[in-house]
Amino acid sequence: MTRKQIVRDPHIGNKAEAFEASDDIPANPAPNRTIGDVIAARYGRRAALKGVLGTAAATALFGASALTAPRQGRAAAHAGQSRYAFDELHWGNDETHHVAQGYDADILLRWGDPIFADAPDFDVMNQTADAQLQQFGYNNDYVGFVPLNVEGSRGLLCVNHEYTNEEVMFPGLGRQDKAEFAGMTRALADIEMAAHGGSIVEIARNADGKWAVVRDGKLNRRISPLTTAMALDGPAAGHPRMQTSADPGGLEVTGTLNNCAGGMTPWGTWLMAEENFHGYFWTDKRDFEGEPDLSGQPEAAQMARYGVPGMWYAWGKYHNRFNIDKEPNEANRFGWVVEVDPMDPQSKPVKHTALGRFAHEGAETTLSKDGRLVIYMGDDARFEYVYKYVSGGVVSEDRAANARLLSDGTLYVARFEADGTCRWLPLVHGQGPLTAEHGFASQADVLIDTRLAADALGATPMDRPEDASPRGDGTAYMMLTNNSRRKASQTDAANPRPESRFGHIVEIKEDGGDHAAASGRWSILVKCGDPDIADVGAEWHPETSEHGWFGSPDNSAMDADGRLWVATDQGSKWGKTGKSDGLYGVETEGGLRGHSKLFFRCPVGAELCGPCFTPDGETLFLAVQHPGTDGTKDLKGFGRASTFEDPATRWPDFDPQMPPRPSVVVVTRQGGGKIAS
Repeated sequence: MTRKQIVRDPHIGNKAEAFEASDDIPANPAPNRTIGDVIAARYGRRAALKGVLGTAAATALFGASALTAPRQGRAAAHAGQSRYAFDELHWGNDETHHVAQGYDADILLRWGDPIFADAPDFDVMNQTADAQLQQFGYNNDYVGFVPLNVEGSRGLLCVNHEYTNEEVMFPGLGRQDKAEFAGMTRALADIEMAAHGGSIVEIARNADGKWAVVRDGKLNRRISPLTTAMALDGPAAGHPRMQTSADPGGLEVTGTLNNCAGGMTPWGTWLMAEENFHGYFWTDKRDFEGEPDLSGQPEAAQMARYGVPGMWYAWGKYHNRFNIDKEPNEANRFGWVVEVDPMDPQSKPVKHTALGRFAHEGAETTLSKDGRLVIYMGDDARFEYVYKYVSGGVVSEDRAANARLLSDGTLYVARFEADGTCRWLPLVHGQGPLTAEHGFASQADVLIDTRLAADALGATPMDRPEDASPRGDGTAYMMLTNNSRRKASQTDAANPRPESRFGHIVEIKEDGGDHAAASGRWSILVKCGDPDIADVGAEWHPETSEHGWFGSPDNSAMDADGRLWVATDQGSKWGKTGKSDGLYGVETEGGLRGHSKLFFRCPVGAELCGPCFTPDGETLFLAVQHPGTDGTKDLKGFGRASTFEDPATRWPDFDPQMPPRPSVVVVTRQGGGKIAS
């Protein structure tokens, strides 16, 4: 489908859904073997297609409990006690959020909340960019926590703001991509830019155990693509392809955008991952069908590989740097991982080009056995790749020295072999095909064109790699979500979801238990979807209840006890399951391996992001993003796309004068104590 066809599709309700649908069109024109092909080769194509594995293969994948039969009509022996000690929440979808019995889920921060002592109160009918720069941003995604005292009762929340939904954000505007951005003005575009980026907010736990914002916190800060100056660092910094008229040295860029999942370093800095940056770039040159015309662009092939220009925002109409006709190199300055020091509000964030340029989902850190920094990352698009970065030096008590670890390491891309081996291929100029004769004149070219370099190395194209969760024993879990599109006319009773693949979770065990190893072993933890529908081919522990299975794993977290928590993002497709997105505890070890339990679920139209635990395990922060937007046409009793004036929910305020507001929720146990223990 073309962009114009997606915009005109009557089944797509808003710009975010249209942007999502555009990402289902692979930017990888000739992918190598997909992970599905590899799974089929390893475990047998017939078994993989039917969702039924032989005993030996099932045991290799899931342990002693073969996760192959539907729950109905069989009795499963109790395989052990769950490590997630809570009464499971029931699935559903409605206007508000829900949490497991015995827990409180309180609203901590909402879009527009003032985060400075002198910031103006939120006035949704009279928004300005200046006010938004002093208020909590839109669509909170990744959440990180930095303790400020030994007790952990004060801390900093570091929150990404991924994107904006103008149709429920601005009064009287409506969906803008469908209207060719007819209602957008520079003032509205600037408010959107101010609402992107990130927020650093001090919070404190009161005597009653509840958390609250400290508005006069000296470390509170807003970061945005509108005003925040950032340094470029690493092999691509200063390269001619990074130079613009505003920055002829190629060493400084204004802002960061579409920050999805992220990470925290061992020394307490915040990693913001730039994901779908391509959608923010514009062109005035169109072909006869109205699609972007890249003829005459010297980097047309590279732009096409990254989907630039996506034209899902109108910023390029008002800011030349987002218009590739006027600043073709600006797109090369986005798609990186940004490091921010939360402890110094005057510090300049740094875009670390050594970590590669792609649609970054997550930047989760751990240490190798010899103390080097390791970062796992996904490229969140169909047929893209899994990466990890290993620093050259070791983490120390010297924060200045630690900052250099993000500049002098090696970036690797994964190849998943049919025999269960995971090979990490170094993206190093001069090695293999990464040479001038193949279009890579320097290490800067390898990193600016990371996707092309990974193509050349023969990495395994995956099914939308999202967040990753490493564990200290050399194990990492990679979330592979769903972005397929199926026509409604092709559904049947056994396949109720239009051309949908519900994703799966891959477990990687690095050789020698060392995260810096050049190879490891991979297996599937779970294959997501409804296990009661045979053609889905879902694989769970047999004791997983109807409430516990899920689709589209997205963000994840490992708590202090080594337990995996998975947040979901079904996008507009939640209506095919009836389940809202939520947070699940997923067993990774022992007799209950592959067992999942539902702990929290979102209001209609929202996805769940975060999640983040305090070090003592007694507080869980969850980011509820874009409430009342995705798939609201499938909400019984509503059945239409949300607008500012007519939203599917007004969560969390439920004020008739207020639209839905993305918010951070804080979960605590009634009476105190660790979460799920």
